[in-house]
Amino acid sequence: MTRKQWVVSSSSKAKPKIADAIKKELTDKANALIENVIKPNHISPPPTDNDFNYLVDIYSKWYRNYFYFCSTYNCPHPNAIAPSFDIKWARMEYVGEDKFNVSYMRHTDKWAEVYQEISMLDSLKAITEEPYFAP
Repeated sequence: MTRKQWVVSSSSKAKPKIADAIKKELTDKANALIENVIKPNHISPPPTDNDFNYLVDIYSKWYRNYFYFCSTYNCPHPNAIAPSFDIKWARMEYVGEDKFNVSYMRHTDKWAEVYQEISMLDSLKAITEEPYFAP
């Protein structure tokens, strides 16, 4: 009988460490973009005549090597499970050397990568202009 053992797979790539300066720069640029461009184009006053969900806030956050654009929706219907919910709708994955992979959340709840290894400014421009990325 052959002896079995666990081994470390060499096929998995190590995630690059993100410098604090890059995190701060991206956070500042993304928050300015959210406040000056995305929110004015997508957030409107709450409707008063229906029970449909409506967008109330857009924000960003880091989680490991991923930078997310998120939205908060209110649920005014009296039978709603919760009064509000959050969704992530765009993701920037840091891949090193000021390069990012950019993805959007599909209706299947899976991330679809649209761009690979593009700069921070090109990533933010794509999230602002491309129709895939909508809160």
